[in-house]
Amino acid sequence: LPPPEFWARMAAGGKTKFVIPPFRQSQAMDEEYANRTWQTLHSAIHEIHRQNASGLSFEELYRNAYNMVLHKFGDKLYNGLVETITLHLRGVAQEVAVAADGDFLPQLKEKWEKHRLSSIMIRDILMYMDRTYVVAQKKVAVFERGLQIFRDEVCRNDRIKGRLLATVLDLIHRERCSETIERGVIKTVTSMLVELGQDVYQRDFEVPFLEATADFYRKESHECLAQNSASEYMRKAEARLGEEHERVTHYLDKASEGRLNEVVERQLIAEHMRALAEMEHSGVVPMLEDDRIPDLKRAYELFGRVTSPDGLGVIRELMSGHVKGRGQQLVAEEPGAARDPVEFVKGLLALRDKYQSIIQGAFSGDKTFFNALNSTFEYFINLNQRSPEYISLFVDEQMRKGMRGTSEDEVEAMLDKVVMLFRYLQEKDVFEKYYKQHLAKRLLGGRSISDDVERSMIQKLKQECGYQFTSKLEGMFMDMKVSADTQDKFRAANGSSKVESIDLSVQVLTTGFWPTQVSGGCNLPAPVARCCEVFREHYLKQHSGRRLQWQTSMGNADLKAQFGASRHEINVSTYMMCVLLLFNDNDRLSYADIARDTAIAPAELKRTLQSLACGKFKLLLKEPKGREVDESDAFSFNASFSSKQLRFKVGTVSAQRETEAEKHETRQKVDEDRKPQIEAAIVRIMKSRKEMEHNALIADVTAQLTARFMPHPNVIKKRIESLIEREFLERDKNNWRMYKYLA
Repeated sequence: LPPPEFWARMAAGGKTKFVIPPFRQSQAMDEEYANRTWQTLHSAIHEIHRQNASGLSFEELYRNAYNMVLHKFGDKLYNGLVETITLHLRGVAQEVAVAADGDFLPQLKEKWEKHRLSSIMIRDILMYMDRTYVVAQKKVAVFERGLQIFRDEVCRNDRIKGRLLATVLDLIHRERCSETIERGVIKTVTSMLVELGQDVYQRDFEVPFLEATADFYRKESHECLAQNSASEYMRKAEARLGEEHERVTHYLDKASEGRLNEVVERQLIAEHMRALAEMEHSGVVPMLEDDRIPDLKRAYELFGRVTSPDGLGVIRELMSGHVKGRGQQLVAEEPGAARDPVEFVKGLLALRDKYQSIIQGAFSGDKTFFNALNSTFEYFINLNQRSPEYISLFVDEQMRKGMRGTSEDEVEAMLDKVVMLFRYLQEKDVFEKYYKQHLAKRLLGGRSISDDVERSMIQKLKQECGYQFTSKLEGMFMDMKVSADTQDKFRAANGSSKVESIDLSVQVLTTGFWPTQVSGGCNLPAPVARCCEVFREHYLKQHSGRRLQWQTSMGNADLKAQFGASRHEINVSTYMMCVLLLFNDNDRLSYADIARDTAIAPAELKRTLQSLACGKFKLLLKEPKGREVDESDAFSFNASFSSKQLRFKVGTVSAQRETEAEKHETRQKVDEDRKPQIEAAIVRIMKSRKEMEHNALIADVTAQLTARFMPHPNVIKKRIESLIEREFLERDKNNWRMYKYLA
């Protein structure tokens, strides 16, 4: 048996761990002796319940219980114990039931703590019964049985159960109304219910507690919504959620937190999400407009708690709608008004930067918000058919002067932003057309701020669309390098780059890489024409079988001019050179004379004359005066021209965006270039599938080509018909909507 010190500790309510040795003495026990033994144990249990166990011999009590179980009187001992505890707790319930309101919970707390301590002491006395009889007969263990009896006789007593719940809920309600309460009493009650069983805690307390919570916050939320702005309401809701978390920490069971949060979130947030988000002057849209990051962050965190319906979906929807409206205003073309492409793109970039910053700062960089933003931008950017042209013009402006003096990191950041806008374009091949034209002008005119920056941009485009997209752009750079080598060879063969005192520099361009110029040539002055012929003969000796075609619209010239007593060096286009050299022999020429002698296309000639007579540097005088050039005008040499600059460049006056005729021409080129791409996609798909239904083929072709442009179904249909005519495909004889591939 355990030493006497053990029993002293047990009498004081202590705990220890020990091993029960086998009982060595075997003693017969009859019914009468069993009754006397039980009476001894009964009296001891009664004293323990009275908290008067100091005079008991726990060693003797343990031996008595041991003997009863050993001699098959376990039923008597177990049933007697249940009856004794039941009678005792009925008296306890009576005392608790008649307690005054102020003493009710403290009284219950005291009775529970005493009963729990008593149950531990009784369990230790009857430990042998727990280890043998209870296991064999599949009874409830002594300590757990004591808890069950307390549950049934005290907690679920008709006079206690309702009062207990009402008292606890009232205390919690008062605390929610900013009163100070004794949290320890509630903690004892909830811990008691949990120990009596999770089902007891949930059924007797948690379910009605959650119902009361829902009622409280339902009423408060409606009042608060009517009296506060969305920002203030959400601050209060956030505070309430924090208070409920503290409640769980201090006196509720941890398992209640999820269900409690669900109830509070439903009443404070889910039921009012739409009203909060759309609240006039203070909802999500005003927050977005005013960059109220803290308020948006709070909205994101609160709405994110609601999954059904999707809380964050409400914010995404409003953000997308707002950005879409702003974007549509930015891209809308006013009839007859000239649009500045640089300002157009800057507006788009500013809008994107603003909402990217909001998503990163307020919405934790949520990918779903970025996806919504990207979808919105893709929608409204493609509403304006000139977006590819404007973006290319913006890059052109940045490459020529916009990024001059900026750091390498700033240049990369700007290029990344432009590529991001490019990513939204559905007609990327249209952008390619314009970009090629603008890049050609920069390379041939030497206007780019850096070849490295140009190559970096092309590399980014290649990463987006693949090698095929940028192969011609890279070919243009290769031509520039080869042209430099060709010029060196010409200089070596000729002894100088000068021909008849004219310093000639030629770039030889590969036809397939560079944009095709349809504006035609012009009549070059005789000395210049002879220079070109000398170079042609030299080049064709080096490269037999090739053909050179001069692109005068892409060239430029440096002229030395004398105006009265002043001399200047002027950089002009080839067309301007042809016009100006006419005035070496003539003081005054009509528009018709200039057109006849130069053979420049009318549109280009008017632009050239406007640059010379109406621009910053008025080298010619126009009669009559005016900003526009008409076919009835006449022009004369401006001998009185003066400028503080000895060297200057006369830029060609041109609208930054295309005229309607040029736009139509570019569109035709794009449509022609798309035809072989669409046909190639159709053949690839049909070659792998062999047979395919019309709608399925349209869908697959569209999916393949979306990376470059969005083909119209009618265009795809026409290409299918063309392939059938050329016997690449055929229709099924039994189903005209089914196509077959012909090997």
